[in-house]
Amino acid sequence: MKTPQASYDPLLAPYSASAPITTDAVDRRTLPTTVADRLREMIIEGQLPAGSRLNERALCDLLQVSRTPLREAFRLLSAEGLVRMQPNRGAQVIALSEKDVRESFEVMCALEALSGELACQRISEEEIAEIKALTFEMQACHARRDLSSYYHVNRQIHDLINAAGHNDLLSTVYKTINLRLQNLRFRSNLNHDKWDQAMLEHQEMVDALVARDGARMAKVMRLHLQRKGETVLENLNPPPTSD
Repeated sequence: MKTPQASYDPLLAPYSASAPITTDAVDRRTLPTTVADRLREMIIEGQLPAGSRLNERALCDLLQVSRTPLREAFRLLSAEGLVRMQPNRGAQVIALSEKDVRESFEVMCALEALSGELACQRISEEEIAEIKALTFEMQACHARRDLSSYYHVNRQIHDLINAAGHNDLLSTVYKTINLRLQNLRFRSNLNHDKWDQAMLEHQEMVDALVARDGARMAKVMRLHLQRKGETVLENLNPPPTSD
């Protein structure tokens, strides 16, 4: 399946996540990282669409930074697999093929299931309390249909569950693959019915963690990711509409 390449000019549209970066409060050594963080969020939330070429001048104007930290930020995102650097053509947001998406979710299902199982064995009471508090916050975001805030909290919860497994190698592999899927996972919640289902599954995760039931947690995590993957693939291949 060939993904169409969009032409992106951020000066043509307002973006809530694209306020200028205040360089006075940012160490120049960390400015590229700060710029990369901002661009990463814009990619995840679809403000920088998959397949789009990134207009350096427009992004510099938008974020109020020079080309040097912007280009360094592009290189950081390239190392993460989010951006492709092309000689004489600049940077482009990577668009995953259908095969890439299917294979990535297959691996993520296994990684999240293992993370959940290990977390049930090794998680502390403090970590459980933090995940419970974040889940409560996420429920509030869901109730008011604040997808952006919901997704920020959602990512924290998944990262905490992964970290609670206390397996550094698993965490490294998880982060590498998960970055590639963040935009697609974000968009999967645009369907309100499936978003509601995902919220119910998160409560099941909390219940399994509290009970320290590794088998139950692994099952919930695997099903959660399988459903995400199915939704994403449906979005990539929508059914034909009848006239």
